[in-house]
Amino acid sequence: MTKISKICVLVLWAASTFGQSAPTSLQLLIAETRQNNPTIKAAASAIQTSEYMPKQASALPDTEVTVQSFTVGSPRPFAGYSNSDFAYIGFGASQEIPYPGKRALRANVAQHEIAISRAEKDAATWDVLTRLKLAYFQLAASEQLVAVLEKNRQLADQIEQAAEIRYRVGQGTQQDVLRAQLERTKLLNELSMQRREFAQAQVVLKALLNRPPESSDIVPEPLSSRRIPEAAALLAKLRQNNPELQVSAQQVSQSQAAAALAKREQRPDFGVQYVWQHTADNFRDYYMGTFSIKLPNRSRVRAAEAQSRAKLSQVEAEKESHLKQMESDLGEQIAIVQTSEQQLTVYEQGLVPQSQSALNAGLAGYRAGKQDYQGLLGSYNDTLRLAMDRERTLAEHESAIAQVERLIGEELQ
Repeated sequence: MTKISKICVLVLWAASTFGQSAPTSLQLLIAETRQNNPTIKAAASAIQTSEYMPKQASALPDTEVTVQSFTVGSPRPFAGYSNSDFAYIGFGASQEIPYPGKRALRANVAQHEIAISRAEKDAATWDVLTRLKLAYFQLAASEQLVAVLEKNRQLADQIEQAAEIRYRVGQGTQQDVLRAQLERTKLLNELSMQRREFAQAQVVLKALLNRPPESSDIVPEPLSSRRIPEAAALLAKLRQNNPELQVSAQQVSQSQAAAALAKREQRPDFGVQYVWQHTADNFRDYYMGTFSIKLPNRSRVRAAEAQSRAKLSQVEAEKESHLKQMESDLGEQIAIVQTSEQQLTVYEQGLVPQSQSALNAGLAGYRAGKQDYQGLLGSYNDTLRLAMDRERTLAEHESAIAQVERLIGEELQ
């Protein structure tokens, strides 16, 4: 290679190196998602909306203001007003007063709506973050798979060149050359598929981050295997922190408050009214105060109380059902994590280095005429498949941990 050629290569390498975006950590993307994701923002707005409900629920019923016109001798307005002490214009106000304790219970029921909205926001946040992590891991895995395929494409080129050399000197067959070309084409097809998955993950990530589709691509950091706590500790965190279980728990509390309110609704409400009736100046005014008791329909309130008890039983059963389902899901994800950890150990300490050594020995033997092409091709395919399986297993391992984090409502280091 000439000096000028070397300089051109160095310039191109430097341009590609400095033009490439720096890797973005998952934690930075999580922080950005919490701040910008539309779903999380909508859930936060729902909390603000529910905060107005307790004040409305505890307020007195609307005050009613009345104006009366009582005429004598004619339906015309003010008829008899100046010559009869029966004709008058009246002004009054009335107010319904709920039985003591009802307003506080109504406010308590509405207050639980705020707690439910907050728990639902946490559940929505963890759902969004889990989808973000899965897309990030897919992106990182696709990038590593592309690197593996690019490396094996160079090996495929070497195998094809060796097959052509042996064919030219009469030591190999044309079928070996064609088979080497076929393997190289299959590898290019796999590269195309991985780049498509890479692009799909970019679309999902940008949508979750609320970035424009045309924004620069996200470069992930290489994946590394993480550890998780013992299953018993994870189960305890699940029961205590799981966002969906928190929603169910708040719904149970709200139903308990609603049942107490339904029982209190059996008590009567009251009403007060005051009216001032004015006649002509030569007659005396009238003043009237009224106190009323509103007796609730017993069959209606009993049915409402029975309905509230049934609703409480329903949400308690649903909470228990959610707990059992979450425990099952957590156990499944823990099993995936533990199994994939064992697989990664086997890949990294045994299968991948052994297959690479076998391929190197097979390629050297094939060039020296001591190895047939089928054996070399088998070693090449084993090396490629095992390297790709290792990257997919690592992504599966981290994806299972992301699901564990969603279930326990806590980030694991």
